[in-house]
Amino acid sequence: MMKRGFTLVEIMIVVAIVAILITLAVPGLLRSKVIANETAALGNLRTINNACQLYHNNEEKYPASLDVLAQTQPPYLDSILASGQKQSYQFIYTLVSNDQFTVNANPTSLGLLRGRYFYLDESGVIRFKNDGPAGPNDEIYR
Repeated sequence: MMKRGFTLVEIMIVVAIVAILITLAVPGLLRSKVIANETAALGNLRTINNACQLYHNNEEKYPASLDVLAQTQPPYLDSILASGQKQSYQFIYTLVSNDQFTVNANPTSLGLLRGRYFYLDESGVIRFKNDGPAGPNDEIYR
């Protein structure tokens, strides 16, 4: 009577195939996560811009900080975004004058999961840079 089962060679081949499939799938999954974080950051920048514009229309000046936008009644921003950190991005709001502001969106993830850096000002134009904080002279995001 023969014993049925797998040989060591068969098990090693299956493990090798699974390992190859994992190495092919992981980079795609990581890139999808980066793209999702960037898309969320862009949406959050647009939300910040809209909130600042509404605040400016009502108060005739831009807010001193993102916190101000969350403390109004009704709030212009949710408290999480107003804290300056959301979905793997840090949002740095700077009031330049009563009629000017800037927002930088910098990725908080390191290595393969790091996305692009974004910049926004009162014009509503979003700019980006791949390797460091973006500014007013960087490429326009389309």
